[in-house]
Amino acid sequence: MMRPATSHDVAAIEAIVQAAYAPYIERIGRKPGPMLEDYHQQVEAGGVHVLEHAGRVRGVIVLRDTDGALLLDNLAVSPDAQGLGFGRLLMDFAEQQALGANCAAIRLYTNEAMNENITLYTRRGYVETHRAEEHGLRRVYMTKQLRE
Repeated sequence: MMRPATSHDVAAIEAIVQAAYAPYIERIGRKPGPMLEDYHQQVEAGGVHVLEHAGRVRGVIVLRDTDGALLLDNLAVSPDAQGLGFGRLLMDFAEQQALGANCAAIRLYTNEAMNENITLYTRRGYVETHRAEEHGLRRVYMTKQLRE
């Protein structure tokens, strides 16, 4: 079940993000950007949704409106729930939200060291648009056109 996050979900969101991104610390050489975010503030600002399954928050997605496109700012699934299709459900939800907001495209970025994410997004129809270094992180930007 997808629903907007509330302040009561922040601890679960933080735990999921920390656990999901921890394996990348050594590869990147520092904590990935999502591990540094203030999720109390993000939930309060809106655009944060959680995926609940069997009475527990198992995934989180952060979506932001930007210049006619929806930015998929963060997506994380609890490591103990990975492989159950929840990542796909979150990606589908993001695309549905973008279409519902009349956005022509959905954008995202990932760290260039997260090769498996780049492969996954490419399989889902995202195309790399550019690379940039921001806040000391080397990012790959990708876009998926949803309609002309």
